[in-house]
Amino acid sequence: MKQSLQLKLGTQLTMTPQLQQAIRLLQLSTLDLQQEIQSALDGNPMLEAEADEAAPTANATEPQTQPESIAEPVNASEEAIEERELAEDDWNQSIPEELPVDSRWDDVYTSHSGGTEGEEAGFERHSTTDSLQDHLRWQLNLTSLSDLDKSIGESLIDGIEPNGLLSTSIEEISSSLLVEEEEVVAVLRAIQQFEPAGCGARDLQECLLLQLQQLPTETPWIKQAQNIIERHLDLLGKRDFRQLSRRTRLNEAQLGEVIRLIQSLNPNPGEGFTEQEAAYVIPDVIVSRRGLGWQVDLNPEITPKIRINSHYASMVKRADNSRDNNFLRDHLQEARWFLKSLQSRHDTLLKVANCIVEKQQGFFAEGPEAMRPMVLANVAEAIGMHESTISRVTTQKFMLTPRGVFELKYFFSSHVSTDSGEDASSTAIRALIRKLIDTEAPRKPLSDNKITQELDKQGIKVARRTVAKYRESMGIPSSSERKRLV
Repeated sequence: MKQSLQLKLGTQLTMTPQLQQAIRLLQLSTLDLQQEIQSALDGNPMLEAEADEAAPTANATEPQTQPESIAEPVNASEEAIEERELAEDDWNQSIPEELPVDSRWDDVYTSHSGGTEGEEAGFERHSTTDSLQDHLRWQLNLTSLSDLDKSIGESLIDGIEPNGLLSTSIEEISSSLLVEEEEVVAVLRAIQQFEPAGCGARDLQECLLLQLQQLPTETPWIKQAQNIIERHLDLLGKRDFRQLSRRTRLNEAQLGEVIRLIQSLNPNPGEGFTEQEAAYVIPDVIVSRRGLGWQVDLNPEITPKIRINSHYASMVKRADNSRDNNFLRDHLQEARWFLKSLQSRHDTLLKVANCIVEKQQGFFAEGPEAMRPMVLANVAEAIGMHESTISRVTTQKFMLTPRGVFELKYFFSSHVSTDSGEDASSTAIRALIRKLIDTEAPRKPLSDNKITQELDKQGIKVARRTVAKYRESMGIPSSSERKRLV
């Protein structure tokens, strides 16, 4: 085999550390971005947070740190200014006007999996409410029970699930503490009188009856409600109102009043004490009405207000290769790249948001029923970027609109063909299904087959199983479970 030299010309994208940083910032959520900015401020002395202009200066003798693009330090010499201008010319040539964040990077960084929630100043993120067990133990300590009974009560409270029902059997507690079952039951009766009403019940029937027992005896229809729960709870669960009316000898109006009383009870009395993390979403972009169109702006509350410390930047000398000068020069270059990456992130986010608003004009004007089918490729083609870039931009980014706050991915959906030849968005079909169910007759709810027929009348042809799939994805029960008398 003969060896030879060949010259080939080609282009390829080199994943420099600066480009990696730009792409990583692009996919960060608002909360993660704020943490990244704080980390950069802590690690790079060339970066500083912009102070509030209205705030008084803490020390008048400290050098003022104005943005380097606005003014020079007051005490900077002409030589330092000249050195800095020459350095800026050299270094700015190495930073392009637009960072090429549009690239495939699946093999370099995986998608960020940070939370979708944001955090606003002045808001608590964690609930300070005591747990259900703590609340029950507090009431147990206020009783006059003996030490043995309080030990039994502790075991019973430990066996109560977060929903308020007792999961541990009386036999298990009796055998573990070597006491009689009657004594365990007696302590359980005392705990069942605690707040919230219904806690400590062993099943749904007992839970509802305990709540009825704590209502005033003169409550209308309380006896009939107890009778239904004790004897006909299965019929109530099946919503067999005709059989239920015959068994209880109540007419339709009377049965409706009894069911209304039962529906006022809580089948999960402990749910109010469930410790949940409060989730707050801070929108990245804000959409507002402007004349006949819509205006898209970045949320000023989350836009990072950082800049290069001009005082430290003026200390960098061009021809000085000392250790201290190299330290300042390297950090100054990193700071400029970081600011450039942030600007590139915001520009890309604004482009994508504007494209989404332009393509979904019907949603903003009429609601989800007018949502148009749209996929990542549509936006990528419109703004001249790759689909992977659009996916990064729309993940964990939120848009505040007059109709609420939505994740950018909400506006992307598949399409379904219609009789008119146009495509309908799956999101619009879900909205139509919910609208039909919201306006249905409570006594005769629409079946999936009937919903399919109603959509067909509007020119949207979907299969019954598709309607069932969309209905279940929205957490809407079947027609038999939606049937109600009141």
